[in-house]
Amino acid sequence: MKKIHLIYYLVLVLFIAACASIGNPDGGIYDEVPPRVVSSSPKNGSTMGTSKKISILFDEYIKLQNANEKVIISPPQIESANVRADGKRVKITLYDSLQANTTYTIDFSDAIQDNNEGNPMGQFTYSFSTGESIDTMEVAGSVLNAENLEPIKSILVGLYPADSTFSDTLFTTRPFTRISRTNGSGRFCIKGVKPGRYRVFALNDGDGDFVFSQKSEIIAFDTMVVETSCKPDVRMDTIWRDSTHYDSIRVVPYTHFLPDDVVLLAFQEKLTDQHLLKTERTEPDFFRLYFTAPSDTLPTIVGLNFDEKCLVAEPTLLNDTITYWVTDTTFTHQQDTLTFALTYLETDTLGQLMPMTDTLSLVSKTPYEKIRKERQKQIDDWQKEREKRLKRSKTPLPDEVNPYIQSFMNITVKPTSNIDPNQNVRFTSKEPFLNVDTTRIHFYIKQDSDWVHAPFLFLPDDNCRSYTLYAEWEPANEYRFEADSAAFTNVFNMVNKPIKNNFKVRSLDEYGSIFVHVLMPDTNVVIQLMNRADNPIAEQRADAKGRADFYYLRPGDYYLRCFVDRNGNGVWDTGNYAEGLQAEEVFYFPRSLSLKAKWDIEQEWNVRGILRNKQKPAEITKQKPDKEKTIKSRNKEREEEKRRGRNTTSRGNQTNTFSRGF
Repeated sequence: MKKIHLIYYLVLVLFIAACASIGNPDGGIYDEVPPRVVSSSPKNGSTMGTSKKISILFDEYIKLQNANEKVIISPPQIESANVRADGKRVKITLYDSLQANTTYTIDFSDAIQDNNEGNPMGQFTYSFSTGESIDTMEVAGSVLNAENLEPIKSILVGLYPADSTFSDTLFTTRPFTRISRTNGSGRFCIKGVKPGRYRVFALNDGDGDFVFSQKSEIIAFDTMVVETSCKPDVRMDTIWRDSTHYDSIRVVPYTHFLPDDVVLLAFQEKLTDQHLLKTERTEPDFFRLYFTAPSDTLPTIVGLNFDEKCLVAEPTLLNDTITYWVTDTTFTHQQDTLTFALTYLETDTLGQLMPMTDTLSLVSKTPYEKIRKERQKQIDDWQKEREKRLKRSKTPLPDEVNPYIQSFMNITVKPTSNIDPNQNVRFTSKEPFLNVDTTRIHFYIKQDSDWVHAPFLFLPDDNCRSYTLYAEWEPANEYRFEADSAAFTNVFNMVNKPIKNNFKVRSLDEYGSIFVHVLMPDTNVVIQLMNRADNPIAEQRADAKGRADFYYLRPGDYYLRCFVDRNGNGVWDTGNYAEGLQAEEVFYFPRSLSLKAKWDIEQEWNVRGILRNKQKPAEITKQKPDKEKTIKSRNKEREEEKRRGRNTTSRGNQTNTFSRGF
């Protein structure tokens, strides 16, 4: 009996020990195999096809990711096809009539992945032909923004045969014969192309008709004719042992389709059709009119419940956005609605500018009564705070004027202190200036310890809300600007408080210079220095020898861009398809220029020495490539975790044994 009890206790102890052993349950290995096509109906690559319903069977359950964006059917379908995942199948229904003797391709890109683990299948294209053979040629390349060489994502790229049937009107009247869509790098690949010669176009299709039908659509066209061809070639594939070490490199033969280096420069045509786009009145004191195109004249306003003479117009440079300031405060404080007759030029159906008159009633989004109550609350809150300070203070407080009772002009000064020798100072008001009394403005230079009057100019800018102070700024010197009270008056008869600003011009030791020599036959070239945000910070028109000099540059990284100023107006101009006019050519220097203080950089630049799609530095390219989908190595990660766990347990056991022995 004792022997039985001993066996019982031994089994019990072993059972408790087993229960106390902590471990993670193993759910089996993860599926890391991408979906594989088992069959399709009709068969992939089949000919003499007549069915508009296609079914592709896979060896596991699948899903489609961003099918509307990634799946491209060529020739383009005017009535969108139905593409959907159904269990282990992808089902496609075509609604357009099938064209005779035509290869149809359905390019899934990387949209197909398994349903559970999300393993991507990779690039997959299904094709069939309604004729006796399958067309297999390809045309590939890139689409860039003509203005800044940014890759353009998700723009359509299409082909027209360059044969006797081609005319320039095809792009505006008939859909492409073959299409593709660009990825995040601006790359496209048009598949299933018949051997021959083609013209290549790009289109940001706003209305889904696959033709250039609206001026707001971004387009690209190339007058060069490309001819399809192919050749046997090889590529090097790297076999990776893990994420950091490669095992071997193998040579893989493949068919290289040409051309594969087409570069299209896309642009939006200048909008010339003029329409009243919208009106806006966010505050009682002003309202804005937005037009779709520039204009040579301002519209005419006749007030119906106010006198239009109280309006002060503030147009943009092109007169496409106009702000009207309502200077009659007695009216805006009593009424929330402005009613007036607006006469402006409108483009009619024949493309002619004709006068149009509308009656508009504009209500301020923020009523004056709400503004008045908020201001009164600020006045009351300030007064209460002052009374609290009076109670806490042991000495009388100095006399103070409630800042919310008397309104002054709000003038912003930029820069505020340190300036560059080639920089000027701008004074900007929230409301338009009515008058500037220059006799109340003073400007000084510091000589030894004295402030001495210095020559200056104080001139209005292109708008009515800013002035610029011009002076002969000398490096390392100090200057002072003073404006007496009431030197500035705005359209609401508010004046400024006294203004005093000191400026110190930086020393020449803080600067470097960049001298650029452009190697190109065009003499009408504008060279721009760009910052990391890809914004121009300085520009110079190159001289007859292609040279431009940039002085007073602070240390940092700079980038170069230039454009051929075809019409000499100093700004980049877009193209026009009807006139066969490309946008003005733009080039980027392919790397940054790192400038240090007291350095000079001499840089020669062959703008056509590198393909346009290789020019723009990656660090200032905003459109980044799509993140490549890869299969997750979850089994390897789990084995690594197990290995680390076993090592940790082993070290723990050694520690416990050592402790017991000690």
